[in-house]
Parts: sequence; C-alpha cells; structure tokens
Amino acid sequence: MKCRQPGCTGTIIDGYCDVCGMPGVAPAQVGRAQPGIRPSTRATGPCRQPGCSGRIIDGYCDVCGSPDVVAVIPSGPATTRTRTSVHLGSTALGSARASSFGGRPKRHSSTERLTTARIGAGLTRVPPAPAIDAGKAVLANPEVPLDARVCPRCGAKVGQGAENVASRSEGFCPACGALYSFTVKLKPGDVVAGQYEVVGALAHGGMGWIYLAKDRNVSGRWVVLKGLLNTGDADALAATIGEQRFLARVEHPLIVEIYNFVTHDDAGYIVMEYVGGRSLKQLLKQRMTTNNGEADPLPVDQALAFLIEILPALGYLHELGLLYCDFKPDNVIQVGDSLKLIDLGGVRHIGDEDSAIYGTVGYQAPEVATLGPSIASDIFTVGRTLLVLCAEVVGYQSEYEFRIPPAEDIPALAEHDSLYRLLLKCCATDPNDRFTSAEELRLQMLGVLREVVATANPGVATTAASSVLFEAPTVATERYGMRQLPRLRPDASDPQAGWLARVSTEDPVQRLAALSAPPGESPQVLLARGDAALEANNPKLVDDCVRKLLLKDPWEWRAVWLAGLNALQEKDYATAQSSFNAVYGQVPGELAPKLALALACELGGELDIAENLYRTCAATDASYVTPAAFGLARVRAARNDLPGSLAALELVPSTSRGYPESQRLRARHLVNLAVDPAGMTEAFKAVGQARLDPRTEAEYRVVLYQRALARANGGTVPLSGQTMTESMIRDLLVAGYLELARLTEDQGVRAGYVDLANALRPWSLL
Repeated sequence: MKCRQPGCTGTIIDGYCDVCGMPGVAPAQVGRAQPGIRPSTRATGPCRQPGCSGRIIDGYCDVCGSPDVVAVIPSGPATTRTRTSVHLGSTALGSARASSFGGRPKRHSSTERLTTARIGAGLTRVPPAPAIDAGKAVLANPEVPLDARVCPRCGAKVGQGAENVASRSEGFCPACGALYSFTVKLKPGDVVAGQYEVVGALAHGGMGWIYLAKDRNVSGRWVVLKGLLNTGDADALAATIGEQRFLARVEHPLIVEIYNFVTHDDAGYIVMEYVGGRSLKQLLKQRMTTNNGEADPLPVDQALAFLIEILPALGYLHELGLLYCDFKPDNVIQVGDSLKLIDLGGVRHIGDEDSAIYGTVGYQAPEVATLGPSIASDIFTVGRTLLVLCAEVVGYQSEYEFRIPPAEDIPALAEHDSLYRLLLKCCATDPNDRFTSAEELRLQMLGVLREVVATANPGVATTAASSVLFEAPTVATERYGMRQLPRLRPDASDPQAGWLARVSTEDPVQRLAALSAPPGESPQVLLARGDAALEANNPKLVDDCVRKLLLKDPWEWRAVWLAGLNALQEKDYATAQSSFNAVYGQVPGELAPKLALALACELGGELDIAENLYRTCAATDASYVTPAAFGLARVRAARNDLPGSLAALELVPSTSRGYPESQRLRARHLVNLAVDPAGMTEAFKAVGQARLDPRTEAEYRVVLYQRALARANGGTVPLSGQTMTESMIRDLLVAGYLELARLTEDQGVRAGYVDLANALRPWSLL
C-alpha cells in the first residue's frame, strides 16, 4: 500500500512507511485529535522534523510529508512508564535522509571499512581458498607411491620391486621382518559401523588411508574416516585407539572436529569433520605449477599470516597437556578465509614415554629421537614450516635437516633480518633456546609481520602497535642516551609486583634505598634496582644486578637489556651493541632492541647498520617514528647528506611531541650543511619558522651571514629572494654580532662580539 502522507513516495510495510517512517494512516486520520499530538495552526514555516530542510505548506512538509504537529504532554493520570532516548528527536539518517534528496539511492557498503580478512591480523591480505566439492576430491586410483612405501617399524624402503620383480603393496620388510600393507581397505559403497557410507579414498597420510563417507544418521553430511596405513602395525593401532580416548575433549574452531571412533573388519577408524579446502602444501604445489615447474615460495607476509592464525590451535593443545608432534604444511587446511589443523594422528600426552612417535623428516626436531617430543619440539616444527613456506631450501631434509641455511643464500631471509632471527630461535639446536610457548612465538611473529608489511609498503602511514614487553618511547627531543629508549614493561606476574607498585619515589637514590629491603628478591626487584642504579649513575650496582639475574636464569634477556643500557651510559659502545644484538635475537618481533642497537651502532661508528635499523623502526610503528627519524637525521648529517637528513626529519608528524624539535633540527642541519645560495636561503627560511630561542636564532643567522660574506668576495649573492652585495651582508653580520653581544651575560664574550662587529665596520675619520 502506498504511503498516504502528502509528497511521500514510500510504501507502507508492517504499518509504517519505508521512506518517511510515518504510520500508515490517511491524512484525515492524522489531522484528528490523537493522544499527545495537536495539529499546528500555522499555514507556513519550516518543517519541525529534525534534519529536514522542507517547509510546511497547507499543514504538511513539502519534503518529508510530515504534518506540522506539536507534542502535548497529556494531563491525565500519572503513568509509571519511563521516558527513554527513543522518545527524543533524532536527526534524519539513512533512508529517511536519502528520501529528502529524491529517489532511493543505494546504501554504500561498509564491509571493507568495518571488516578485515581473518588471516593476516588486519595487516596483510591472504587470498581466500575456494571450497572443494567433496565428491570431486575422491581419488580415482588410490595408491601409495613407491617412494612413500616405508616400513612402519624401521623406516626402510619396502615393496619397491627389483629387476624382474614387481613392486608389492603387502608383504614383510626385508630389513626387520615387520608386516606391511598399503592396500585400500574400504571400497565405495561399503558401510562402516552401519552408519558411514564410503564414497572413496581422499589421500594417504603418515598413519593410514583417509576416506570420504556420508553419515546416514545426520542428513548425509560429509565425514572423513581415518584408518591405518598398515593394519599389522601394533604401534599404529595403539596410536589410533589413543586418539579415541583423549581427542574427544579437543574442541577448538581451528582444529578438525572428531565425531566418533568405530571399527570395521577388525580395523579402527576415526570419524572426523570433512574440511573441504586445500592444504598449504597443495598451495605451494599450485604455485609451482603456475610458475612452470619452478619453486615459487609464498610471500613472507602470507606465510607469517598463515602461521599466526593457526598457532592458537597449537597453544590450545599444549594447554590440554597434548603435543601435536607432526606440524607441517600438509596438515594445515585453508578453506575460504579460515584455517583448520587436521590429522591428529601423532598427538600424544606430554610426558608419554610409551606411545609411538610420529614426525616428518625435515620438520622433526633433532632431540625427539633421544629425548622425545615436547612443546619445544612442536615450536621447532612451526619454524621449519615457516621456512618451507617462504623459501626454497634445497636439502631441507638432508644438509639442512636441523639447521637454518645462511641468510645470504635465501632471498627472503637476506631481505628480512627479523625473520631470520625468528627462525634461528624457533629452530635452535638446544630446545631450551627456543620460544617457550606458542603464544610467545605468535606475538613475535606478529611483530615480524608488521615489519615485513612496512618494508613492502614504504611511505604508508603506520599505526602504533602495542607491545607486552616494552612501553612505547616518549621522545620529544633529539638528545640521545639510554633514557630516550623504551622502558621494559613491569611483569605483573612477578611475585613482588604488588610491592614494587608501591615504590614510586622519583629520586633514584631514595628509590634504591626503598628497593634494598624487599619482602623477597625476584627478577622484577633486581630489574627495578638495576634501573634505579642506572639513573643514580652507579654502574657497579647495575653489573651486580645483571649478574644475579643471569645466575638465576641464563635465559633472562631482560638482564642483558639492562647490561646494554649500562654499557651505553658508560660509552662502551661495543658492549652495548653486543648486548642489544643478543636481545634482538631473543625477541625478534620487538622494535625496542632494534632502536637500542641502532643507537649503539650510531655512537660506535656503524652508521650503515644504524641507518637500516632506524628505517625499520620508523616504517613499522608510529610511536617509534620520532626517535628513529632523529637518529636517521643524525646519521645522514654525519655523512653530510643534507637532503637525506631533511627527509628523515620530515617523517616526524606534526602531532608528535617531537615536532617542534624536528623543526629546530631542520634549521640546524640546514645551517650546518648549506653552502650554496639556494641552501642558505632555505636555511634562513627554516630559522624563521622554527621556534628557536633568541640566542640560537642569532647564532644561526650569524653563521649564515659569515658564509654568505665569504661567498660574495667583492661581488653579490642571491639570498632570500634578493641580490645582496658584500656591503649589505657585512651590515647584517655586524647587526648579528651586536645582537649576540646583547644576549650574552658574560662580559668577556660580549666584548668579543663587539670587537668582531667593529672589525667589520668601515673605517672613518669621524
């Protein structure tokens, strides 16, 4: 039904107009007395509807069609109904506002503004993977390749065949005598446990064939039956039974769901969710095919994004006391914009010393064979997966089975030093040197991803990234020193965190006295004591705190950070570089160690390294732009690179606390480095714009006039838009010396400036 409001083109839906929002009543009804509403007696005037630009004509608005009515508070009995914001006037918005412009324009989509792809943490975009039709995923000729046929007990090649001898799918291992069988046990049409109708084989994995089936009891939904590769292998059978016992409580959106455990013809099968996507290994194969058979690793940002997304699943298993054991690209499936961790066949309890251990050469940690799997060995597999995803490593299952190749041999590692450091820590030979948890690794990966994205998109505005380890730098001046570096965040889990929060005196000596008698000595107490000792300029006490921290925990990188600050303050730049470099290796996703290392390298003469680190910091995080820009400007000024120094200072945003200082620095660099008339003109302009104190401004002008006078040499110099003679420049320089004399309190210095001015004045007999 059409809306009956005059001038409105809407339609009545559910009793109200879809354009003006008025009730679906005739004008005559609107004109009648209604509770709380009274028609206006005005014939003309502006419409009273909020946001409407129309005028009242004959009692109704010529734009929105609303009657000219005013609300009247009824004088009847008191009511208990509370007036809420819905009773207030509201500015016309959306369809109500659009109708005032005529027609019904289409609403703009806000999808890109309000939503981001899940994979990529909002920092980068990973192309979604199309869903795969389950029916088309079945193998036409399921067979285990010869090179994948190995003995389940000793790992020797089996069933390979020889001259005049055919290869075999079943038999006995010639090395150890164990029975092996690689034949497909379930055929299309077989019904397992009276419920699951087999459609065909999907793939074979490390422990068995994987079949696609339909669940007759749940609307024919697709399920996966995971069986045994070798039914004669007692270890594999025990592992499958173990899955049924404890995997039922594994419930996580990133982990394939286990539905059931059934038997069929004396064989066991796990019934699990069908994930119809592609594995990361298949993605690599697709890229190779598209690249004419040449390896084409994933872009580093995408490889990191995949692992950042899936790591919470690994962390969840660890929290349950479980180890995944066989993490690799094959076992991570992408469906659309989400991931799933599949193939839980190797999952086992932490501390389980009896179950069979499953892993893959090239991914499994070196200590697993002797010490067994652990959280650290799972971390190793993640590092190896990242390596394989973003780099072509020839020999990753042989020469480089347990170590990372030199960075210069791998383009991705040579380009991204933080990525290389991350891999070195993930895959350290000693498991104690690796990341301690999946969450710790994820946070550092996130930091590395920010750097990688910033490198790939130079000049793009960055956003501040919160760190759980360091506070943001609060730099307002270009003065460099250890106090210009970010501070460590207090550890809220420290036993003495509550007591330390009450020690708030600003004076470092008083703070040291308060910290000398804590309820108990803890790492955070020692760090706080060392920090106060730094402020009190007591290097011996700092060293003592560092020694005690490392004695308690040799992996306490915060102690090394403290040692670096102490070395920086003592001007021992080599030790500072070594300390901050070690911290960088422990937390490669953090910017604070890079900024500190850049400063140590700058002061120690390693200008190239300093510049690269400063650039990384400035590009990655908005809160690091100011200190990094100041550092870049200093490094480039040291090379007499005026354009580079000025470009660095341009990075400081006008909203930064350091912006006024950047303008003063810009003026100083121009004054110090400008030698030609154009440079001096720019320097004069910068001096006028910067908020300089009168003495500094006078000094800068004197320096520029001295340089201009030397350049004039009896001629003229084009300066600040005019041609200046030597006499004009001399007069300005004299005025500058006299201004400095006026601003100087020291009598001797003042006399010196006056003498300089007099020496420039022309001789006169009067």
